[in-house]
Amino acid sequence: MVCLDALGPGGEYRTRNREVVMSTAGEPVAALSIVPSLYVSRSISAQRKIRPLPVAQREAALTNAADAFASTVIAELDFDTYVELASRISGLPIAVTRAGANSVVRAVAAAFDAVRLARPTGAAFDWREENTRNCGAVWTRRGEVLAVQAAGNGPGIHGLWPQALALGYRVAVRPSCREPLTAHRLVNALRQAGFRPEDVVYLPTDHRGADEIIRLADLAMVYGGQDVVDKYANDPRVLVNGPGRAKILISADRDWRDYIDIIVDSIASLGGMACVNTTAVLYEGDPAPLAAAIVERLARIEPLPAHDERAILPTQPIDAARALAGYLAINAAGTTALLGADQVVAPLSDGCAALRPAVHLVAEPDSATLVDKLNVELPFPCVWISPWSCSVGLEPLRRSLVVTAITGEEQLIDDLLAEPTISNVYSGHHSTCYAAPDIPHDGFLADALMRTKGFIRD
Repeated sequence: MVCLDALGPGGEYRTRNREVVMSTAGEPVAALSIVPSLYVSRSISAQRKIRPLPVAQREAALTNAADAFASTVIAELDFDTYVELASRISGLPIAVTRAGANSVVRAVAAAFDAVRLARPTGAAFDWREENTRNCGAVWTRRGEVLAVQAAGNGPGIHGLWPQALALGYRVAVRPSCREPLTAHRLVNALRQAGFRPEDVVYLPTDHRGADEIIRLADLAMVYGGQDVVDKYANDPRVLVNGPGRAKILISADRDWRDYIDIIVDSIASLGGMACVNTTAVLYEGDPAPLAAAIVERLARIEPLPAHDERAILPTQPIDAARALAGYLAINAAGTTALLGADQVVAPLSDGCAALRPAVHLVAEPDSATLVDKLNVELPFPCVWISPWSCSVGLEPLRRSLVVTAITGEEQLIDDLLAEPTISNVYSGHHSTCYAAPDIPHDGFLADALMRTKGFIRD
């Protein structure tokens, strides 16, 4: 088995308390060291005792880390072997896992470009810049240590937090036991590239240790479901990445047939496991023909093992897959099942199951109960199709990470952009899964990590 040791200020740390990481087929594949709360507190205390590396050094180290992540052997795994093992653990198709890992490479290399996009144009990145003699502002950190409670639904989420290193933060990462490989590989790569052990630590720990990381850090970034959102709702130090509940809205002035490829891609790409996958499609008209076209496309997807390069659907241990199907059946009550819970679980020969797509028609979303249906998000391609009208308004679209608006009505775009609970609005032929360094995920990360201070010097 692969040994995934903690990476603290003193280097690698192998604990007696280790958690066995299983593949979706039930095979033990890695041993993850679980550190106690005392080790967590000592690590973060050590991080506070050092100053950030100079800006130029941080920028060079991030560039070199991207190369190290992609090209070196870490924990006895080269890049391809790491991708294969991460796919086996997470159940994410191997081609999707590889794409996610490559997105981490690009994001780490572009971390400085991303934070520069977020910097106010009137503020200097460093007070030593010549323009601070008449600039009047410097961009500064809100704290020194950022905690990251990582998710395990794909490598790509690890492309975001290295921006904190670009800004001079020290970072403490608690990996997900669902997929601890990417964080381990990235922290090692960052250290190989020039960051000090205190700059970034890898702290697998239990729930008590996880709470300690957040308590001791200045700011935290956490991932999770609605329970996590509710837990930290009143803590301004915690940036929560919760359910995405992404949606597509099609107004009557557009023919959905011209956009069917984008719609299906939004539902099924990335294994349907990402927060940016479309959870609901709302159409200003009769949604039945649109739903039938979506079903026709999604039903063609063949259930395959995650290691098959052709695989599109995620896999889970068969009991976990059945539990998800049962949860879907409960939440689908009162809707019309076109691809229902009874066909979701597709057993495979290796002891796990692929999760087939699910499609349900929802009645007019004019009540809280029906609106809640549109926000049921599951870790496989699962979509709710509903009629929509101007009289219904934006209520069914609220609390969405992304809304792709297929419309020619400019006022509707204005309204979506003005709605505070919608994070991103895409207009036209753009999948809800589209990502780029210059498009913030849920606001620029630097929005939460930085502030502008007035400054002037002789």
